[in-house]
Amino acid sequence: MQPVNVSTPFGRRPMTLDLVKRQVASAQIKSGKTADKWKVFRDVCEARSMLGVQDRSLAVLDALLSFYPETELKQGDQLIVFPSNASLAVRAHGMADATLRRHLAALVSAGLIVRKDSANGKRFARKDRSGELQDAFGFDISPLLARCEEFAHLAQEVVAERAKFRRSKEALTICRRDVRKLISAAIDEAAEGDWHRVEDIYNTIAARIPRSPTIIELEELLDEMQMLRAEVLNMLETLDNSNNISANADHFERHKQNSNTKPLNELEPGLETKQATILGDKSPKPNTELKAFPLGMVLRACPEIIAYGPNGVIENWRDLMSAAVTVRSMLGVSPSAYQSACEVMGPENAAVAIACILERAQHINSAGGYLRDLTRRTALGEFSLGPMVMALLRVAGTSQRQVG
Repeated sequence: MQPVNVSTPFGRRPMTLDLVKRQVASAQIKSGKTADKWKVFRDVCEARSMLGVQDRSLAVLDALLSFYPETELKQGDQLIVFPSNASLAVRAHGMADATLRRHLAALVSAGLIVRKDSANGKRFARKDRSGELQDAFGFDISPLLARCEEFAHLAQEVVAERAKFRRSKEALTICRRDVRKLISAAIDEAAEGDWHRVEDIYNTIAARIPRSPTIIELEELLDEMQMLRAEVLNMLETLDNSNNISANADHFERHKQNSNTKPLNELEPGLETKQATILGDKSPKPNTELKAFPLGMVLRACPEIIAYGPNGVIENWRDLMSAAVTVRSMLGVSPSAYQSACEVMGPENAAVAIACILERAQHINSAGGYLRDLTRRTALGEFSLGPMVMALLRVAGTSQRQVG
């Protein structure tokens, strides 16, 4: 292995082990490697937020690259530029000297350039008798060549994240518009159901949309709004297809723990036998396949089940289903009851049902009988997990606000 020459900074500027590491990496560039300096610069501009550099620092880097005569950065060449501060300031659009020094330090700190200082701190170059560049002191731009693949990868990540953010924002806008107009249509045409309560839920979600949301906030709000839209459409479809609308007009309300003259409430205790009697005279509805909810939403609505995940953490649906098996046994739900729920609802939704039951376990006399009744009603198309999860989600949100 050939020894690597390490250049220490002039004057009071300190030397760090990170600077040593970067100089060593720059000196070990693969033989014959080349890169277009302006393509690398564009990648750095795209990834500036991940690299921790500001726009004006990039303007200084742009000026530095303009002093390198070639378009391609090549391994083995003298990748050092040595402009004076005055010349550099002119190409950086008249930047003040103190500001220029600050942004040069930022570029060094970000690992985009390395200082190669002379004995007296001056920047200059020595040439041999033939005019070839022999040695130079100034700013080494070889880190741009050494890390060009890294910069390209970071730039792709930023572009993908920006596109994802744009799609999520557009999807939320469309979903929000759909829900608003569907609710308005139902209210204007006096459709049966507690549509004003649905409107309150919509307004609560819409009010939480920040002026400058992050991608995580957008995705969480989009999940909730899409779930609300699915429930609104389900209510409208029920009104359209059912011959006995009166038994289902409060479909959404009864999952929100509101006062109700009928004993049909998915979140109230000991209703298994009563529900069987009440629903016995209803004509069966076609069984429809349920969709799994966003995992993050389920965990926000049912945080109790997280403790039963592997190592006390639930990171994916497999973890949730594993936790549900443990909770099922703890709640006294028989294997056959849970198996039936998995076959009718699907394993993901059965796990969500167990999580909801655990969250309200103190209000339910027989978890096994309760799950069997939900399974039966799901098979008849008379039950949806959506309102139950939304109700628990609202309760969890209220509790967090009270604690805060």
